[in-house]
Amino acid sequence: MSLNFQVRRAASEAKVPRPSSDSLLRRFLAFLLDYNLVLIFLAIFIALSLSVQYFFTVQNMLGLALSVSQIGMVACTMMFCLASRDFDLSVGSVVAFTGVLSATVVNATDNLWCGVAAALLSGAIIGCVNGMVIAYLRINALITTLATMEIVRGLAFIASHGQAVGVSNADFILFAGSSFLGISMPIWTTLACFVLFGFLLNSTLYGRNTLAIGGNPEASRLAGIRVERTRVIIFLVQGLVAGLAGVILASRITSGQPNSAGGFELNVISACVLGGVSLKGGTATISGVIVGVFILGTAENVMNLLNIDAFYQYLVRGAILLAAVLVDQQRTRNERD
Repeated sequence: MSLNFQVRRAASEAKVPRPSSDSLLRRFLAFLLDYNLVLIFLAIFIALSLSVQYFFTVQNMLGLALSVSQIGMVACTMMFCLASRDFDLSVGSVVAFTGVLSATVVNATDNLWCGVAAALLSGAIIGCVNGMVIAYLRINALITTLATMEIVRGLAFIASHGQAVGVSNADFILFAGSSFLGISMPIWTTLACFVLFGFLLNSTLYGRNTLAIGGNPEASRLAGIRVERTRVIIFLVQGLVAGLAGVILASRITSGQPNSAGGFELNVISACVLGGVSLKGGTATISGVIVGVFILGTAENVMNLLNIDAFYQYLVRGAILLAAVLVDQQRTRNERD
């Protein structure tokens, strides 16, 4: 009996597969491929902390987070646009226009929330118009948002008569100037956007439909997804968040500036593409977008600490954008192969 038990035990142990060194290596390489951007950013961050004076200080970290707060907010919704095979070039103009509009309304009503409501409503309307033209009239997103970029920027200059609209309302200034636990309100708002839109992307039908539309719009339509309505909602939310970013920016600089947020849309798209959001749609992660946002912010922050001329910073930002597109193309080729 004892002999039979030992034989059965030996046979059962022989059937249990043991991980080979090749499988462990493959798992390790897969881990590196999945988290290569995060690992690269951590390596860069540690190197800069050791080599650049004042970089890894509480004051500088809070300043870095504040400097990317508006980009981070809008990148969350741009992620959905790109994931659905669209993009929005009008977000910079929407930020400027809603900042001007909120400042104008606050001056007229002396009420903070009237200004915030006007900015959010106008941003949502602009986004809804973009979405309806793209989804129902089937006009290319590049042409549509390029046109609204010019139109909305013109509205910002018309509404402000080409000048900054100063605001002295204390509530409006405190809207972005207040803090909690030593962290300013724009940073908390950006963190909330990361959590909210990460949840929407990963855990809701809205997020799954967005990725499905980006992967194959026709198959999504045949599967019962209301493609046009979903695209309109994506652009509406994009405009809404851009409007919120416009109010916060205007509050931070205590005025609505019609020429503010120049090149803002390119920074947002760069952050998303750096974070692994495919320009061909169907692929997006909120963790990648967060890393992409902080890569852009860290590069600018370090250049400021090193007193590098602002003209050279344009070169670096352009190089980062080009690198992001090249990385996206290489990633697409690898997935195809």
